[in-house]
Amino acid sequence: MIFPRIAHCMIQPACALLVALTFLAAPAQAEGTDASARNEAIVRQAFDNWLKGGNVFAELLAPNVSWTIRGSGPVARTYIGIEDFVQRGSVPLISRLATPLVPKVHDIWAVGDTVIIRFDGSATTTSGAPYANQFVWIFQMTGGVVTEAEAFLDLAAYQQVVDNNEPRPN
Repeated sequence: MIFPRIAHCMIQPACALLVALTFLAAPAQAEGTDASARNEAIVRQAFDNWLKGGNVFAELLAPNVSWTIRGSGPVARTYIGIEDFVQRGSVPLISRLATPLVPKVHDIWAVGDTVIIRFDGSATTTSGAPYANQFVWIFQMTGGVVTEAEAFLDLAAYQQVVDNNEPRPN
């Protein structure tokens, strides 16, 4: 019974435009759903590999990624490029952990090229103390890699590890 309504609607230009846009938007929604599923699968696989000892950054990040750590403190800033982020944002913490940081994923949401991951990370520091933090990472993906990222975490816990633990010897 919708066809008589559409036929009646066609005589009003604004209504006709709305109907046309509705039909044109259907393929875009399907493409967005495909992108969502594809991007979620890529991120989920990278986190699964991380649990097995893989390098989540090498798997996910574009070489020219823009990674922003939100908050306040010495590490909160925008890093340009994977090397900048890893050396100045990740290594100060990771080098002070005696065990690998183990992620426990709670949720992954994907809408088109945006993927949000909420997870906990835990490890043991070089002084033997436990380290635990909660993370939310928001990714913008292009072609299956992360081109922009925002990270939210407890920066006080991060900084406490950096300030109170010696880096591992190389």
